[in-house]
Amino acid sequence: MIKIIIALAVIGIVASQTAFIIYPPEQGLILQFGKPIRTITEPDLYFKYPMIQDLLVFDKRILVADARPAEYITLDKKRLTVDTVTRWKIVKPLEFYQSVNNYQGATARLQDIIFGRLRQEIANHNFKAFIREKRENIMEQVTLETRQQARRFGIDVIDVRIKRVDLPEEVQNSVFARMRAERERIAKRYRAEGEEQGREIRANADKEREIILARAYETAQLLRGEGDAEATSVYADAYGKNKEFYSFLRHLDVYKKVFAEDTTLLLRPDSPLLRFIDSPGFPVNNRAGGERLPRRPMGTGATEVKPDVESR
Repeated sequence: MIKIIIALAVIGIVASQTAFIIYPPEQGLILQFGKPIRTITEPDLYFKYPMIQDLLVFDKRILVADARPAEYITLDKKRLTVDTVTRWKIVKPLEFYQSVNNYQGATARLQDIIFGRLRQEIANHNFKAFIREKRENIMEQVTLETRQQARRFGIDVIDVRIKRVDLPEEVQNSVFARMRAERERIAKRYRAEGEEQGREIRANADKEREIILARAYETAQLLRGEGDAEATSVYADAYGKNKEFYSFLRHLDVYKKVFAEDTTLLLRPDSPLLRFIDSPGFPVNNRAGGERLPRRPMGTGATEVKPDVESR
């Protein structure tokens, strides 16, 4: 029984060392004593000699190589830092293995090629041209030349793109300071223009207000004068119709205001204020008609009005 188990184990180990599967996104390379002897590009079940042959599996899909940011100098001597990314794939496993051996070697070789080509292209263009209108053309040229050189490694370069473009850190501070000063200068100019416009608007508003107030005052005075004239005319007409009655009403209004509670007045008996007031002790002459006012009888229903008058 033990011999059977051992035999099965040995068979399993040998089978695992012999049979292998290549999946659709993969491709393989068979090495015999470290020497490439066969390339496998189609997915299927394959066999190899155990112990003396090895299998290397490479990815057939598109791979990404993210390069380290590098510093470049433009035609107008401006320094900038460029971070690139490359998309590539392995098309010839044998050449790939013989030239760069593995993914790390391929990435390093691609970075060297891209750095050299991009440095040459950036050095032929000014800073603004590279940042604005020439950027896409430069990257297309770098991609074409990198693809041509990478073919000898069994690599097909899909494209080379720029992830980010920055100024060197020591340059950024001076640029930001200059940008800040420029923005502050523009802000001050805008504030000065705004204050000037504000003063002009306020002056116009004050002017309009004074004009409106003057016109309103003029209209009010005109209406008040017309009203006073009309009131005076009405008063004159009413007074002309019955002067004695008008005088009597005016005196009544004065009496209401003068003879308040706890009020003491010192008046002469013949004062015009007492014209329509008569008492048994102080008869008052009728100055308007020149006649003495008749005494009011003190009968039922009559009330004697006794003003607090002291005669000297």
